[in-house]
Amino acid sequence: MWDYPRPPRAEVVRRRAVVTYAGTVVADTDDLVRVLETSHPPTYYLPRTAFGEHLRPADRETFCEWKGAARYVDVLVEGALPLTEVGWWYPSPDPRYPALLDRVAVYAGRFDSVTLDGAKVTPQPGEFYGGWITSDVVGPFKGAPGTWGW
Repeated sequence: MWDYPRPPRAEVVRRRAVVTYAGTVVADTDDLVRVLETSHPPTYYLPRTAFGEHLRPADRETFCEWKGAARYVDVLVEGALPLTEVGWWYPSPDPRYPALLDRVAVYAGRFDSVTLDGAKVTPQPGEFYGGWITSDVVGPFKGAPGTWGW
């Protein structure tokens, strides 16, 4: 991932992501967009429709210098506490990233389980970044203590 590009590259990939919370599969899709950026494990964006009725807009907004203004989402499962600000999307992504339109990325560590092609995903260290670490990605990764200024 140290040879990943800057600015980031977004590419459509056919891998299966399954996101589970409170005993419920909240998203299951093989329609992914993978964003590759220097010093980060890949971030995967799932179609908003893959979450069915489980998404609710959150109040938080941030800005990415590459992709634009991000809006956050909560995930709701009946009978469980809401997962707040657990994912984000770009309502109007920068024109360089049209593949991100109507897609949501999630913080893997906030869910009971996130798998990619059946393998458990490890979340990128830190509270800010949303990369997914799998056995085919080698660190070190930005997000761990002492890596903020890389």
